[in-house]
Amino acid sequence: MQFIPGKNSIGMHIYLRPTTKKAFGGSRMKIRRVALLVLDSVGVGELPDAADYGDTGSNTLGNIARAVGGLKMSNLGSFGLGNIISVEGVPPAVNPLASYGRMKEKSAGKDTTTGHWEMAGIILERPFPVYPNGFPSDLIKAYEEKIGRTVLGNKVASGTAIIDELGARHMETGSPIVYTSADSVFQVAAHQEIIPLEELYRICRIAREMLTGEHAVGRVIARPFEGKPGDFRRTANRHDFSLKPPGWTLLNLLKENGVKVTAVGKIKDIFDGEGISEAVPTKGNTDGMGKALKLIRSDTDGFIFTNLVDFDMLYGHRNNPRGYADALEELDRWLPELIVSLADDDVLIITADHGCDPTTVSTDHSREYVPLLVYGRHIQGGVDLGVRETFADIAATVAEIFGLKFNVGESFWPKVYKP
Repeated sequence: MQFIPGKNSIGMHIYLRPTTKKAFGGSRMKIRRVALLVLDSVGVGELPDAADYGDTGSNTLGNIARAVGGLKMSNLGSFGLGNIISVEGVPPAVNPLASYGRMKEKSAGKDTTTGHWEMAGIILERPFPVYPNGFPSDLIKAYEEKIGRTVLGNKVASGTAIIDELGARHMETGSPIVYTSADSVFQVAAHQEIIPLEELYRICRIAREMLTGEHAVGRVIARPFEGKPGDFRRTANRHDFSLKPPGWTLLNLLKENGVKVTAVGKIKDIFDGEGISEAVPTKGNTDGMGKALKLIRSDTDGFIFTNLVDFDMLYGHRNNPRGYADALEELDRWLPELIVSLADDDVLIITADHGCDPTTVSTDHSREYVPLLVYGRHIQGGVDLGVRETFADIAATVAEIFGLKFNVGESFWPKVYKP
């Protein structure tokens, strides 16, 4: 399939429409499945422009390893994780089982939506808007009128800190808590007994409909919580309302050509359902790993796109290197189950969408390279893929694996495929 290239009004490189469905090339052996596993926020060192984002010195994986005295990740180590960067406790493999490298983010920004969209072939030239001083008063007033409630907060805050600060008042008044961060998000927190989930989701949908044009934030996020003052806890019923991708993505290409796209975790939310054949919701890393494994063990074919959110949500944003390290080591212990479940015609790609270094003062995402590991029975181990110029190399590669063409990014398939 070929595309007409262009840019939209907010400066994204996009492919406007398909002009043909003719497949090209592809592997000499038919690959039945590609599993893309995104370790949310597991960055591997600052990008050259990190200083522009206030992220000098950020290195999520490397700094965590140093902070905890070394990571126990022998399985990812055997893949070549320690060949990408220096990771205390994870030495370089002499004969890596996977091909390895790292990827630059070509898009402006460092948020979840930007990272995932770039993997799927959309490159953002301008970042989504952020609100370091809270949202404009006229926007908040219009929002209050539409939802029929006043709001609390309207400032930059940690999600756990703001419910501790305003949770009791919220329970007294019924006013939802609105806050943001250094990322492009409009977050709405509410106690599940005060504002039921469906009502919280409804008022978040209203915010999503309003936040367009100059206020087109990357995500509106419902943040439900429970408990009593002094003991509030966020629940697993978070829901993200993302912008609809502005152009044709890898997911659209695959689905249009009969390749099933299964979204595990928050992938469906990030792409607003576009190009998704089936969605599998998850509640944290352990659940996500379990459901991804179940899919691999099933007869599901096509593209399985999984996000493991806890690294970012529970540990990166909370500056908890020990918790982050434990989650990484849990993933490493699980990896052998995944490996033995892969069929001969499967390909596994492991990467991340940005950084979120828990050892820095900031609690926000960090502008970093992301790791790239590619494994399978028909993948050459030990191929150094170097520094890829864009996350969109994944889109180009996955398209080629399925005998298609995506004209953003450069496929690394010819470098790693072995008959």
